[in-house]
Amino acid sequence: MSKILLVEDNEMNRDMLTRRLLRRSYDVIIAVDGRQGVELAQSERPDLILMDMSLPVMDGWSATRTIKDNPATAGIPVIALTAHAMSGDRDKALAAGCDDYDTKPVDLARLLQKMDTLLNA
Repeated sequence: MSKILLVEDNEMNRDMLTRRLLRRSYDVIIAVDGRQGVELAQSERPDLILMDMSLPVMDGWSATRTIKDNPATAGIPVIALTAHAMSGDRDKALAAGCDDYDTKPVDLARLLQKMDTLLNA
């Protein structure tokens, strides 16, 4: 069973994604801000991180850079999740160290395919 760290401050998005991932037998750990996401990435060593980019305390861009700069967590794949689907956002996410990028509202089939690709890489 793959362990997924979901870093999401919006309760509705968090609950919806958590329920859908649990139904597919993923083990889900939740962080509600970027700093907590970094701490849980270090302590829990998830198989994959779903990172909201607009977060309190530390935004998703900074949290991803921090995770990727740490040799202990650098290998964990990160998928950026953002409602700001503007041109350049994908490049910005990849430049911050994200391995992939997806937009909100989440298209679950598309997100699961991206997760599967990264988990089986």
